[in-house]
Amino acid sequence: MKVEIFVPCFVDQLYPDTAFSTIRVLEKAGCEVNYNPNQTCCGQPAFNAGFWDDAKAIGSKFLNDFGDDDIIVTPSASCTGMVRNYYNDLFTNTTAHNKCRSIQGNIYELSDFLVNILQFDSFGAELEGRAVYHDSCAGLRECKIKDEPRRLLSKVYGLEMVELPHNETCCGFGGTFAVKFDAISSAMAQQKVENALAVEADYIISTDASCLLHLQGYIDKNNLPIKTIHIADVLANGWGNV
Repeated sequence: MKVEIFVPCFVDQLYPDTAFSTIRVLEKAGCEVNYNPNQTCCGQPAFNAGFWDDAKAIGSKFLNDFGDDDIIVTPSASCTGMVRNYYNDLFTNTTAHNKCRSIQGNIYELSDFLVNILQFDSFGAELEGRAVYHDSCAGLRECKIKDEPRRLLSKVYGLEMVELPHNETCCGFGGTFAVKFDAISSAMAQQKVENALAVEADYIISTDASCLLHLQGYIDKNNLPIKTIHIADVLANGWGNV
């Protein structure tokens, strides 16, 4: 299957290795992956901050960067949720209406695409340790993803998965929320990390790099014995650099 990869601006600037891991994973699952270097952002930061005109301009570029029939895969439930759900607020009953609907039906978060479309869940990945999976708000509520990441992670050799207490509670990032309400945001990160430490996890894994950045910031500040890692990097581990 031919797929277009969308690399979110967040991943492009801060976690480029996760983008490469995504490509490796898709290729191992049998996909021919294409990357359009003109792509930038889906418009979510501007949208969440209330700058809808800017978000529409950025979203228009996103729509133009992909074809109506392209299958788009991205290592971000947050960006997937933005396009699938909130582009309705920007493009319904506009000249881009029909193209928007086509792209909304063709964009997938990585784990959703692997499990539900390709029906491919075993990569021969290896990661020694004990881990929890963090359900991002976007993944759980906007993309309805819950079992898919857990199914993929259950096939990783050496990795023991345990359930994270109060897992459906937000980590506290929330985009600009973390800036506007930093004290509340930090307290929520503390709770999430302490819950992971309580079950003796070595790793916190998620579909969203933004959540992981937020949690890793708290971990680094307090010098805690736990790490965050994106699910794409887990699935590419042990063979992805060969």
